[in-house]
Amino acid sequence: MIRVGIAGASGLAGGELLRLVSQHPDLELTFVGGSSNVGRRPAELHPGLRLPFGGLTIQPVTDEVADRCDVVLLATPAPVSASLAGLLADKVAAVVDLSGAFRIHDPELHARWYPRVARDTVLTDRFVYGVPELVADRMADALLISLPGCFATAITLGLAPLVDAGLRLDTVVVDGKTGSSGGGLQLRTADLHPLRDGAIAPYAPAGHRHAAEVRDFFAQRKSEAIGRLAMSAYGVSHVRGLLASSYVFTDQEISPQELHRTYVRYYKDQPFVRVRRHTETLIPVPDPQAVLGSNYCDVTPLLDDDGSRIVVLAALDNLVKGAAGQAIQAVNLRFGLPQTTGLTMQPVMPA
Repeated sequence: MIRVGIAGASGLAGGELLRLVSQHPDLELTFVGGSSNVGRRPAELHPGLRLPFGGLTIQPVTDEVADRCDVVLLATPAPVSASLAGLLADKVAAVVDLSGAFRIHDPELHARWYPRVARDTVLTDRFVYGVPELVADRMADALLISLPGCFATAITLGLAPLVDAGLRLDTVVVDGKTGSSGGGLQLRTADLHPLRDGAIAPYAPAGHRHAAEVRDFFAQRKSEAIGRLAMSAYGVSHVRGLLASSYVFTDQEISPQELHRTYVRYYKDQPFVRVRRHTETLIPVPDPQAVLGSNYCDVTPLLDDDGSRIVVLAALDNLVKGAAGQAIQAVNLRFGLPQTTGLTMQPVMPA
């Protein structure tokens, strides 16, 4: 069994990690960490989880955690992850960070979007960043893994087939919509039910740090593949799930048939990316409600002849494929397990 510790077990992503680790046949939960709920049982904080978790209670994270764990999952705020990664690096077989602490490699870009997150440059260079579907070979022996944000996951999976096919994406404009769980458990006035219910709130209308991740990742993967990338993000009234709509402007021509085939070929061996036709089901897809509770990302590419653009829609559950599920997928790859192990749950709909 692979011994797993979870830091930040009190949060929403931490709760999803607890759920997924508890049903994984090859993982054993040996530590749950946090700072504000020390001494409490996980089931107290996550009412849906009735499991005893071996009598574990939330404890402070110290370097002694390394004696109890093979891998530590950091579901902590970025400043905390930056500190804990330094504490645990080389003391456990792997550290998987779900925060933004090490996502952006470029130091100036990082400083712009994470000005309060000081990090060690040498440690940053050692992190393997990316969606498992795109960097699986590098995760196989990685000691430090940084996972993309929820929007960045959807956008990257949506654009990768075009980038790797050699298309020059002159301009990409992303419209992102996400439920309230994307903001975690922090108490903010804008997230109070009387204000959030029924809302379409433009919380980041002129830029989002997940777009910076995407730019940085593709710049390293294939320089000059994307000219400009801009994003606007909106909060909507449901709790889970997000939809990233990427509007791609390019001078290169491609037919609707070839566009669809490009995506099908690209993801044919990737079990968690479902390439879908927009009209294949009773409701138009991708739709976040069709992936809730699962580790799937549904992707649909469309050609808009009138607008001279490619439209790529990508939907996922931000707490699973956008966070905890992706972390388990990375652990599977890191320890030589089939990447689907413990992640075969189907979506729950309606939810």
